[in-house]
Amino acid sequence: MQGHGQQKPFLKLVILISFTLVLAFSGCTGLPGINGGPQRSSTTTATPRTPTPNAAVESCPPILFSSEVTCYTPLQLRQYYGIEPLIQRGYTGKGQTIIDIVSFGSPTLQQDLDVFSRRFQLPLTKVQVIQPIQKPEYDPHHDKSGWAGETELDVEIIHALAPEANIVVLVSPVAETEGTVGLPEFRQLIQYAIDHHLGTIVSQSWGASEVTLENAAGRQEVQQWNTLLQKATLEEHMTFFSSSGDQGATDYADLNMSRLSPKATTSFAADVPWVTSVGGTTLLRQGTQIHEIGWSQSGGGFSAFFPEPSYQKLLPSSTQAAFQGRRGVPDVAAAADPSTNLAFYFNGVWETVGGTSASAPMWAALAAIANQMAGHPLGFLNPALYTLATTANYQRDFHDITVGDNSVHQGVNVPGYLAGTGWDAVTGLGSPNAQYLIPDLIRTQATLAAAGQ
Repeated sequence: MQGHGQQKPFLKLVILISFTLVLAFSGCTGLPGINGGPQRSSTTTATPRTPTPNAAVESCPPILFSSEVTCYTPLQLRQYYGIEPLIQRGYTGKGQTIIDIVSFGSPTLQQDLDVFSRRFQLPLTKVQVIQPIQKPEYDPHHDKSGWAGETELDVEIIHALAPEANIVVLVSPVAETEGTVGLPEFRQLIQYAIDHHLGTIVSQSWGASEVTLENAAGRQEVQQWNTLLQKATLEEHMTFFSSSGDQGATDYADLNMSRLSPKATTSFAADVPWVTSVGGTTLLRQGTQIHEIGWSQSGGGFSAFFPEPSYQKLLPSSTQAAFQGRRGVPDVAAAADPSTNLAFYFNGVWETVGGTSASAPMWAALAAIANQMAGHPLGFLNPALYTLATTANYQRDFHDITVGDNSVHQGVNVPGYLAGTGWDAVTGLGSPNAQYLIPDLIRTQATLAAAGQ
């Protein structure tokens, strides 16, 4: 976690420790007894909660080596993203299960989550960790500690925003790095989740650069993923979220992650049309107000693998020119800039954290609340999200982020994209205002389903 000069591995995760050491990761992140039968999303009755004011819930814990670092607590995130009013009405993700796909997992996950939960007065929950793949471990970059941090970030973020959702961590013994390395095993985990009916929401905070998947083997693997995710989305009514990456408008050009591509590119699996791709923002405090802008390292751009999906063709002609018939990334966004300082407890230490590894599980938590409110899995969200962007409710359902630039000028010079009104290749449609977005999303999803779309 706190390596000095360690090369960026596979996870699109950035941990900012208060004594200013920054370590960047590239790519990914309980349900009792799976033998008791299928564990699917189910209808639950929302029970209103009576808030108990407590200064600890609203304040930052003492961060490593400093008592002066400020951070965003779970309550503050829920308030800003419009989730807290739903929590108080009993919409907590109860009865829903979120599946997190990672390599290796974390040996301190449960005890760290318990500390995190007690500090912020969240219900204690038992995370189910399943390791169904029986093969030797493969960790070429010696980054099991990085994956441990990724796993705990994913789980703590999910629990912070959907505190009564079940969480299943599916663990691969093979590190996902770049190219096809680790992808067949992750695909096997998703198939396992489908076969065992573990849940209907999947959070993926890992990624591989499209540049490293351009060969025949890479394209074949990508196509296998596309087929699997299409089937899971349309037939199993599953919802997939992937972080868009932390390298701005580019990504790695080699399997060793030693150099960035000098040309714009984007990341897999955020580029798959059946995935809701999640970019990153920066939260800025201005007095008592929070202002949100596009994070300069938010992965975004246009896919070389996938054509523009029909739902993105709903965007106005002024936006279409940039697509040139390609799939645009990301679809949506949430807080990711490590300087935003999200509270994070890992391996017995309080730290602050960021990266699109944080924003993807935020949206997974939102989906759990939405499924609970709807009483059934909403499944593929993108058509409804983009339909909402064409309505008068767009400005209340989303924080439309109009400031930001993900150009890269470190090591390489890659012109990126500007945030702007409506969809953009830094923050997508924007970040959620869940108290309005979720009810509108449910209604729009029902309307599209009735129309056979």
